[in-house]
Amino acid sequence: MIPRSALILGLAGLIPFVACAVAALTGWPQALAGRADLVMVHYGLTILAFMSGVLWGFATRATGRQAVLGYAASVMPALWAFFTTMGPTGTALPSLMAGFAGLLALDWAFWRAGLAPDWWMRLRLLLSAGVLASLAVALYA
Repeated sequence: MIPRSALILGLAGLIPFVACAVAALTGWPQALAGRADLVMVHYGLTILAFMSGVLWGFATRATGRQAVLGYAASVMPALWAFFTTMGPTGTALPSLMAGFAGLLALDWAFWRAGLAPDWWMRLRLLLSAGVLASLAVALYA
C-alpha cells in the first residue's frame, strides 16, 4: 500500500502540470495563459532533477557494481532535462516526455533490484501517467 503522505504529496506535485495543461487548453488560469508550455518545461526540468536525487538515494542502498550503476543511472534524468530542454518548447516538451518515460524505466529497474520500496511502482505509474498526459496536452493543444 502506498503511504498516505507519499500519495498526497505526489498528487500535489501534479498540480502545476495539470494547471499548465488546463491553461494550454482553455487560457485559464489567466496567469498561465500564453506561458503554460514554458512554465511546464521549467517545472518538468525541476521534477526530473528532483527525481534524480530520489534515485541517488536508492543507489545508496546498493553495493559494488550495482552501486556504481545505480549512481550513474540516477544522474541521467537531470542530465537529460538539462541538455534537451534548452530549445523552443515545441522540442522541449517531447524531450520531457521522453525523459519522464525514461525515468519510469529507471524507477522500475531500481524497484526490481530491491532498492526502492515495494509500493514504489504503483505510485510512479500513477504520477507518470498524470505527468505524461499533461505534457501531451500542452504539446498538442
